Amino acid sequence: MQQYTAQLNNEAATDALGHCLARRLVPGLVIYLHGDLGAGKTALTRALLHAAGVTGHVKSPTYTLAEPYEIQLAGTTVTVMHFDLYRMGSPDEFLDAGFRDVFNSSTVCLVEWPENGREVLPTPDLDVYLTVVGSGRHVELRALSAKGNACLTQLNFAPNL
Repeated sequence: MQQYTAQLNNEAATDALGHCLARRLVPGLVIYLHGDLGAGKTALTRALLHAAGVTGHVKSPTYTLAEPYEIQLAGTTVTVMHFDLYRMGSPDEFLDAGFRDVFNSSTVCLVEWPENGREVLPTPDLDVYLTVVGSGRHVELRALSAKGNACLTQLNFAPNL
């Protein structure tokens, strides 16, 4: 499976990566975002959602666990679910909310803090690891499926230009 690493020197580079990822979204894609507090998971998600056509404020669903957004992919309306599992007390909360059904072939799922739901979450197509390095970020993307592999193969990202 494919893997990609880069140094994101500033917020503009994080935005650029979000824009590139937005162009590679397909229905059913599942992306997990890993990193410490302040590593840039929400910033990357916000850039991706705005580039995919979401207008208005994109907030972190830290207290609601999930926020849905509607985007157009190849002329079809697709729901993107943005999950933030940081404050999730137990995986049962995820199941009780009915979120397992959201992971399907027609919904794009972006999950921050997936380790908090490890027991109930499906395997992602793409793992994104963000690490603070100085004033920038190191990012590593790992494909874990054919969809993830296709995403990275077509990424076409040149950081920090």
